Amino acid sequence: MNVYSDGGFTIELDSRQQAIIPISASAAAGNMDSLREALNQGLDAGLSLAEAREILVQVYAYAGFPRSLNALTELMKVAEARRKTGIQDEAGREPARPIPKGDALLAAGTANQTRLAGGPVSGPLFDFAPQANDYLRTHLFGDIFERDNLDWQSRELATVSMLAAMSGVEPQLQSHIGMSMNIGLRPEHLYQLADVLEVHVGVEAAERVRVGIHRQLEVGKK
Repeated sequence: MNVYSDGGFTIELDSRQQAIIPISASAAAGNMDSLREALNQGLDAGLSLAEAREILVQVYAYAGFPRSLNALTELMKVAEARRKTGIQDEAGREPARPIPKGDALLAAGTANQTRLAGGPVSGPLFDFAPQANDYLRTHLFGDIFERDNLDWQSRELATVSMLAAMSGVEPQLQSHIGMSMNIGLRPEHLYQLADVLEVHVGVEAAERVRVGIHRQLEVGKK
């Protein structure tokens, strides 16, 4: 594992943040054996059951309901097995604020999307299929990102890990690498994410992230 430094200060994801990476990637890839191990390690590292559940619910937005539901089933099994051995995992909490409804949800989701993307999101794709952006704004960036029992940096670490574990979604991975940096994750954090992926998932997933970071940094120079 590489440790990165900036001006003498070590920049490193904490153990809880690192635990999110293999959980998210394994769930998105549908690898239940790896997910089982990652969940045990994540709960040992301090993730609450609610946080782990929140990550696995979010999987469906990127890898589909089947893999999300399978992953949630695996979490149920892991939690029960740990309980039977006497391990008392932290339950965690549900969102503290109510999720907006109707027009208020669209407004909140649009604001969240704009903040994450660094500006209003538009383009030919959404001109061609405006309902797709409506769904993103009301559901992904509204219903999901308005849930405050998992912070945005954790959600983006999860999303980048999910997308990196899948082939053919490099444009979306690139977008979320940019979003991660827009909300305070440093390139060093994302390079460490890639290192964790290489150990727990594989070289291909790690290289997708490294290539994406490099491209994002090149864009920033222009």
